[in-house]
Amino acid sequence: MNRSGRPNLWGLLLAAMLLACGAWADQLTVGKDFIPLSKDKPYIYVIHDGRSIRVQRVQDPDYQLKGYFARTARKCPPFCLQPVSPAPGVQTIGEVELFDFMETELRDGTGLLVDARTPAWHKRGTIPGSINIAFTHLTKTDDAPEMLEALELFGAKEREEPGLVDRWMDRLGLSEAPDVTGKWDFSQAKNLVLWCNGPECGQSPRAIRGLLKVGYPADKIRYYRGGMQIWQLWGLTTVVPND
Repeated sequence: MNRSGRPNLWGLLLAAMLLACGAWADQLTVGKDFIPLSKDKPYIYVIHDGRSIRVQRVQDPDYQLKGYFARTARKCPPFCLQPVSPAPGVQTIGEVELFDFMETELRDGTGLLVDARTPAWHKRGTIPGSINIAFTHLTKTDDAPEMLEALELFGAKEREEPGLVDRWMDRLGLSEAPDVTGKWDFSQAKNLVLWCNGPECGQSPRAIRGLLKVGYPADKIRYYRGGMQIWQLWGLTTVVPND
């Protein structure tokens, strides 16, 4: 409003022009030649280190993967092709399922996207929305400080010392809470997607098996087998931490 209390027509006109320009820009961005993430998603947004990051495909139709992840022949071991499933009960997902996870569970806080590589790899670039917890931390026993810190971050809670009846029910498999073990309560634990460098990388599978060993429910864990190699093969957005 202006000083007389009447609406500022020039301001309203300017706001309308900016909205129109924004809509026009979106039409230019998502036009007939735009390469979308999938048939239903042109792009998505995720929060990474407090910033909103737009995840999309490289828009150059001549884009080719280069550098380390373009290599297809590495010494095995350690770079052996991993099984599709890292462990019984753990779901393996692709890129489209990961996009859906980013827009739902990751966004509402019920899920975490875990870069299970070593910090040196993470610093080179990561999938937006990921947190870095090295597989070496997730393969320790559940009384190791690194594992305890990770489980707490994931929403698991240490149980109080169970009574005699509870111990017998646990041994007989009659506990009413399926996500409760003798030591841990995973009923409020987050859904996890773990990934590493790609189909030849054994780091996230080892991390997954480490979590299962301490009782983390298999149905709360998913495995993005494609990892950084396939993510970059499709020309998807990466971020360099603290850049």
